[in-house]
Amino acid sequence: MGTREEAKHMIVVTGATGGLGGATVEHLLERMPADQIGVSVRDATKARHFTDRGVRVRQGSYEDPAALRDSFADAEQVLLVSGNDPAADMAGLHRNAVEAAVEAGARRILYTSQHAAVPGNPYRPSDIHTATEAILAESGVAWTALRNGAYGPLDQVLGPWQQTGEIAQPADGPTPYTDRDDVAEATAALLARGHSLDGAVTLTAPTAVTFDDLAKIASELTGRTVKRIVVDDEQWVADQIAIGVPEQAARLMLTWYQAARAGYFAEAGPLLAELLGREPRTAADRLAAHLAT
Repeated sequence: MGTREEAKHMIVVTGATGGLGGATVEHLLERMPADQIGVSVRDATKARHFTDRGVRVRQGSYEDPAALRDSFADAEQVLLVSGNDPAADMAGLHRNAVEAAVEAGARRILYTSQHAAVPGNPYRPSDIHTATEAILAESGVAWTALRNGAYGPLDQVLGPWQQTGEIAQPADGPTPYTDRDDVAEATAALLARGHSLDGAVTLTAPTAVTFDDLAKIASELTGRTVKRIVVDDEQWVADQIAIGVPEQAARLMLTWYQAARAGYFAEAGPLLAELLGREPRTAADRLAAHLAT
């Protein structure tokens, strides 16, 4: 009887061997007993570090609904970490995961969506996130879509500015670049507290900045002038292809810059700070930390 009651408080996290999912589990382990945490992973051998600490590890992937149902068993909450395979039908795979969580009896499904996941956003992954949010809305179960701010490495969007002294990228727009570990910590806080945030919520750093702003910040941090150079879209794609980036990947990234310049990422929100109980790391903090390594 007691075991069953405890099981109802279980939180299951998918993608726990990835960056965001793994960091979320680490933060959960600081907040609650390991036997109330489960993970669903493609390869259980890669999650031994969680098994060793008492986390329930089960094999499951979005392509295998039966395995997912097993890995979600007894979960009160399931965190679905979004997939990112450009060749796959991600919305369909996410539907498998939502349906498996519903069938397993989860009371709430949380999903890692994307900042500004709204119709019309030029950044192509937005279509997957808006479709998945619609699937969640139709699931009949309480759900939360965590629209996370851009949390990839800043060098990925700024380019090799340390070597060149230039941020030479396409035209951009204000974006609240967000620290991945802050997102993971806030997600764990939300899961562990069991707070009910319904529907789509935005988790971003508190301030949106442009490449012009970041060039000034980089100049101050390094003591040398870092220039902002705006590169024509097609020239930028050609430059990316010249350094070995597949054209499809370059054009996908270009849609991100196009979304930024159209203002889709301009709005920052206070929720991340509220969940953390402190100010999130800023882009300046992250650049400074990167330079210190």
